[in-house]
Amino acid sequence: METFDVVVVGAGSAGAAVARRLADDDALRVLLLEAGGPDVNPDIHDPGGVFRLWGGPEDYDYRVAPQTRLGGRRPHWPRGKVLGGSSSLNGMIFVRGAPADYDAWGPGWSYPEVLPYFKRLEDFDRGAGDYHGAGGPVRVIADYAPHQVNAAIVAAAVEQGMPFNPDCNAERPDGAGFCQLTIRHGRRHSTADAYLRPRCDRPVLEIRTRARARRLIMRGRRCVGVEYAQDGRLHRVEAAHQVVVSAGTVESPRLLLLSGLGDAAGLRRHGLAVVEDLPGVGRNLHDHALVPVIVAARRPVPPALPGLQPMHSQLFWRSRPGLPGPDVQPLFFHIPLYDEDMTGPDDAFTLMAGIVRPESRGHLALTSADPDAPLHIDPAYLRASADRACMLAAVELCRELTHAAALREWAGPELYPGDRELSEHIERTLVTYHHQVGTCAMGTVVDQRLRVHGIDGLRVADASVMPAVTSGNTNAPAIMIGERCADMVREEIGS
Repeated sequence: METFDVVVVGAGSAGAAVARRLADDDALRVLLLEAGGPDVNPDIHDPGGVFRLWGGPEDYDYRVAPQTRLGGRRPHWPRGKVLGGSSSLNGMIFVRGAPADYDAWGPGWSYPEVLPYFKRLEDFDRGAGDYHGAGGPVRVIADYAPHQVNAAIVAAAVEQGMPFNPDCNAERPDGAGFCQLTIRHGRRHSTADAYLRPRCDRPVLEIRTRARARRLIMRGRRCVGVEYAQDGRLHRVEAAHQVVVSAGTVESPRLLLLSGLGDAAGLRRHGLAVVEDLPGVGRNLHDHALVPVIVAARRPVPPALPGLQPMHSQLFWRSRPGLPGPDVQPLFFHIPLYDEDMTGPDDAFTLMAGIVRPESRGHLALTSADPDAPLHIDPAYLRASADRACMLAAVELCRELTHAAALREWAGPELYPGDRELSEHIERTLVTYHHQVGTCAMGTVVDQRLRVHGIDGLRVADASVMPAVTSGNTNAPAIMIGERCADMVREEIGS
């Protein structure tokens, strides 16, 4: 069996950062396993191609369980199955969330403790400062000319009393402004581009694509390697020091469960031997959610700008007093986002009402011991009454913005929800904000140093370890988790 010092499972937002930072140390041999293929699809690299990627070969294309609060609908979850993971499929929006978000993550994860890692990973186009870094792997842009409609919606929010915030990643995210984006020279800057491509020729880092991990190899209570499938054959590799699972909020818990790490009764139901009874694996699943407000345009909407995606303006807002951070994050598009049951003109635009501090908690579970069997995924959208109230407030806020004078030259009739009852519109149109977290949470599944409880030599590092989701897009925090994990592994090996 081949032996590496560290085996990393998953080349996504966190896994690419883990592998690259460890491979910067010439003393460590690192193997990175990615279930998907190389990132050769041109739509990955074109910021305007984001929607063309969904449902394609680079997408896991999950469907969640029927949602009781959504009329039994099963929303689609696009997730990256390619080098760069979901950073190769996402909207390229770079948001850290409110500093207070990290207080819920436990010792060692307060905002002052994670801020140096955010700065380390960043190459900010405005340069370094108290809240930003320059020269890091990930290019983040803030100084660009926005689309006219995106700019008008931001102006409408300011007119309605929201502060203009030129930097949502500084002291406070609250207010309206333009998104910071992971775009470099007009192309998506995924973690494959940022972390892996500059180091892919280093002999200490080996990357294997189309290599899907099927189980962890255990020796007693120590993880010693990974079994994976590639080209129709099973392979086994050994890790002399550590295995780091960075397969994402859906695939990381699946791998742990298939390896006997999870709720003992559930594992036995599928004939799996129990290595460690960890009931938290797969629990605590939660996600941000979006609902569209679509408005017909009074005049032709200009085409998309080269090198930008259509959603590059946003608003952070608190629906009620007493919150430690915003709970609403509408995202603004200069195109209409009609679903399969909607019709309307091409000249229209969308204000997506988003909730980003959900109280609802769901779970995922195996349906079989077969690694290729579909999972049961239940995010429990809007199960908590507070989430329903928050989404209603978010939709009403977006509707109000369309009546501002700043949008007068653009905003025609409201197409959706129009005259439909709001709760019915929410039930019929709610979709994921693509920010699923929590299924291997710190505290219940891993400790504050990301080590799986009861097992030596095994860590999890991705969005699944977040005990509570950040109040904003999750790509930046996931990369930060990968950066921190690499330091933790190196420190442990060195000691």
